[in-house]
Amino acid sequence: MGAASDPGLAALAGRRTQAPGVSALIDDVSELTDNEGPQAGRPVIPPDMKAFNEKLIAEFRANHGQLSGPHGGRSLLLLTTEGARSGKPRTTVLGYGRHGDRLVVIASNNGAPAAPSWYRNLLAHPTAIVELGPESFEVRATTAEHGARDELAKTVPYLAQQQKLTDREIPFVVLERV
Repeated sequence: MGAASDPGLAALAGRRTQAPGVSALIDDVSELTDNEGPQAGRPVIPPDMKAFNEKLIAEFRANHGQLSGPHGGRSLLLLTTEGARSGKPRTTVLGYGRHGDRLVVIASNNGAPAAPSWYRNLLAHPTAIVELGPESFEVRATTAEHGARDELAKTVPYLAQQQKLTDREIPFVVLERV
């Protein structure tokens, strides 16, 4: 289902970037990037990010990790963390790379000045659940040391695009099965 047949995706495709500080959901969705004006290069943010995430999560789960539309064929996973303050489960969609048996994600927050809430949740509670395709498993998350950046950057092709959007160094998070 493309943007033309899905009103939510059609609205998304026609929107300009809004304020940063939303989920890392579209870190690597290059065709949903603003190419003009002062926000050039920034990902286009849906008008209702929560609804967009919920729809994507539901599709991911209903289709055993297979997505359609602009997300079809992408390397995406669901990460469920425990809220740092609330203690409630929080699920987000992230692009990932592989480094051996480990999964690698970046805490870019679409170039916002602050890290995403899922990253802060992992700092407080480093055990989480990953859904990858039809599989669900527990992981322990660690922030990679600075010296590992060059090697891990090879696994996340959209890192350079995201790093250009912010002055902070975007953390790499390594997810290992427990």
